[in-house]
Amino acid sequence: MKDIDEIDHNSPMVQSVDSLMLRAENLTKIFRSGEEEVAVFENLNFEIHQGELVALVGASGSGKSTLLHLLAALDTPTRGDVYFQGKRLGEFSGEQRAIYRNTRVGFVWQMHYLLPEFSALENVMLPRLIGGCNLSEARFRGKELLSEVGLEKAWGRRVGELSGGEQQRVALARALANQPGLLLADEPTGNLDHRTAQRVMTMLENLHRTHGLTSVVATHNLELAQRAGRLFRLADGELTEALVPPVR
Repeated sequence: MKDIDEIDHNSPMVQSVDSLMLRAENLTKIFRSGEEEVAVFENLNFEIHQGELVALVGASGSGKSTLLHLLAALDTPTRGDVYFQGKRLGEFSGEQRAIYRNTRVGFVWQMHYLLPEFSALENVMLPRLIGGCNLSEARFRGKELLSEVGLEKAWGRRVGELSGGEQQRVALARALANQPGLLLADEPTGNLDHRTAQRVMTMLENLHRTHGLTSVVATHNLELAQRAGRLFRLADGELTEALVPPVR
């Protein structure tokens, strides 16, 4: 089975641009319930270049999470295509999609989806262990990342004993365990109070820079969105790029 790096770059369906991380072409998602069809969005076209921090804003139910799921290969479009570094996700086999999700993409969701009975360190180690790394290497990487998010003294504590902000910082560390190039965050501060949300967003920005990430952050919080380099607005099934308002 081919790894995703082995997909034929000469295929007419693959277009390679050096600095282009993501490209969507006529991206459409329609959900069907019986005979009824609900179009979440249709014919979205956009490009995200390596190193960009992009905010995706829109009301609840506008399709932000659906769009992130398509970028992450957690779902498939009804029509259109997503390209990652010139490779069409629709050409990936099931195994290649799993490799993509585990090694190329880091996820942070509103609900952290950590294992509460496991320690902070064990949660961060899991992606490395799933990827085949040995225990000592996974432990070293986990401690290193927890130190980066200010939890070097909490690595042995069970996640269920941590505060909401600490749990989300563990989730950030876990997202970076396999050194992905792409970070996708879906309302990462949605369950946090204002002060904690600001701290988590600052930490996300710092990790974005220090790890050389390309990041897409979906949020309904315009105050947080204005900290991004680019701003996409999803509304009524259409995606538009807006000017990032100045930080006040």
